[in-house]
Amino acid sequence: MNVLVIGGVAAGTKTAAKLKRENRDFNVTLITKGENISYAGCGLPYYVGGVIEDKSDLIVNTPKSFSELTQVEVKTSVEALEIDRDKKIVKAFDIQNKEEIIFNYDKLVIATGADPIKPPIEGIDLEGVYYMRTPDDAIAVREVVETNNVKRAVVVGGGFIGLEVAENLHEMGVKTTLVEAMDHIMPGFDDEVSSYVENELIENGIMVLTGERLTSIEGDEKVSKVRTDKRAMKADMIVMSVGIRANSNIAETCGLELEANKTIKVNEYMQTNDENIYAVGDCVTVKNILSGKPAWSPMGSSANKEGRCLAKTLAGKKTEFNGVLGTGIVKLLNLNAARTGLTEKEALNLGYNVESVLVPIDDKAHYYPDSKMIIIKLISDKDNKKVLGAQVFGEGNVDKHIDVISTAITFNATINDLQNLDLAYAPPFSTAIHPVGHAANVLLNKIDGDVKTLRYEEFLNNQESYKLADVNKTPQLEGVTYIDLAQLNGKIDGFELDDKILLVCARGKRAYLAYNRMKHFGYKDVQVLEGGLALNKELNVELGVN
Repeated sequence: MNVLVIGGVAAGTKTAAKLKRENRDFNVTLITKGENISYAGCGLPYYVGGVIEDKSDLIVNTPKSFSELTQVEVKTSVEALEIDRDKKIVKAFDIQNKEEIIFNYDKLVIATGADPIKPPIEGIDLEGVYYMRTPDDAIAVREVVETNNVKRAVVVGGGFIGLEVAENLHEMGVKTTLVEAMDHIMPGFDDEVSSYVENELIENGIMVLTGERLTSIEGDEKVSKVRTDKRAMKADMIVMSVGIRANSNIAETCGLELEANKTIKVNEYMQTNDENIYAVGDCVTVKNILSGKPAWSPMGSSANKEGRCLAKTLAGKKTEFNGVLGTGIVKLLNLNAARTGLTEKEALNLGYNVESVLVPIDDKAHYYPDSKMIIIKLISDKDNKKVLGAQVFGEGNVDKHIDVISTAITFNATINDLQNLDLAYAPPFSTAIHPVGHAANVLLNKIDGDVKTLRYEEFLNNQESYKLADVNKTPQLEGVTYIDLAQLNGKIDGFELDDKILLVCARGKRAYLAYNRMKHFGYKDVQVLEGGLALNKELNVELGVN
């Protein structure tokens, strides 16, 4: 059987390599417009910052090494122009030899990926405007930073790549401003998480401007200034990271069905509406495991899994790709953030009876030398207690916690299931009650009515109704009545049993203990500030922390 793969990088190369392992008799040919077939797209920002020192490390496989390793025939600098579905041929153009080539196929795989969005604004083609999609992009940015004395950079776009580029430019000593048109950075996270990350970036020297739209770029041949709808800023360079758009033109022109976002529509076997044509990677939409709705997942991890499943299917072992949960992770200076499943907003929009909680906790035993705080946002359905999603962020390790929860969601776990998972414990690795189990305990307490919490935003909207109580180990909040937990054995001076009382401590634990006692002593309307001062740093400023 002749299999033709259009496109390389992750999805195309994985499909081709796995297919040859499944059946050595297949003739597998991979064509790509570029000179590279497999590169570390997610590693590009780290080359900019020098974390990855050698540019050769960005190339996962050269065409020659890949062909020798897999026996796939590789043709670079060949642009696919047209698919003739009736004749089962692809017309292509050899860029180097300036000639047309015809490829026959029995099965065709489209892995054409996506291209960066280039907004149609004044000055977008000036020297000094860069993107971050290929190794050449990263090499160009690092070279100009190292050789041209770049002092000020503007990164446009607050997704993962934009954030990572901003971090690495900052680490290179460049004064960096991040501009995001939406209200918050980090799409796929809830607002309180994005706000926390924004504040951390600002405190560490990266200016974050949200709710601002880039309107023009100015300069005489070279960038010197950018304008948003709110201000003008000097800039020596700009990195555009406002998103990507699926490269699906060749699919559309031959009549393949597309989704609303112009990605190629495929079924669970990555098959298009033509039984002989399949598509994988950034150019396709798959499905969300939880909602069953279409989901675009332009991630190297998804592309590799899709390619593997497709190769097995083409080899006669029908293998479904079961979908994605939107799991992602990012490192930003001294902060890590990860997500999986539905956000609280998404779950509400899908009609779930949502309950969630934000829980600060150490990532390992608090007495262990490199213990760091993380905050877990855990989201579930209140009725059946099914786990719907999570976001984990902070200075500590977040990857293993998000992976545990992603696994739980995949297998339809409930919050109760998370409570008693037999997860690894030793002081260098975790807490005795695992952070995921601890978050599950707090959320169940909230669902079952054993604790009542209040978000900071809710407090601000009705601030005058509450009496605040400081239940930290020692008094921390200026002008707020302090309650010593060790002395809390009955009615408290200054607080009546009918008062609306908000208990505030560092992370919420001591407030929960005080809540439990005060309810026992007859206080009717007591609530705990969710996330404590660890999450709600604005309260520190507003009240004044000693």
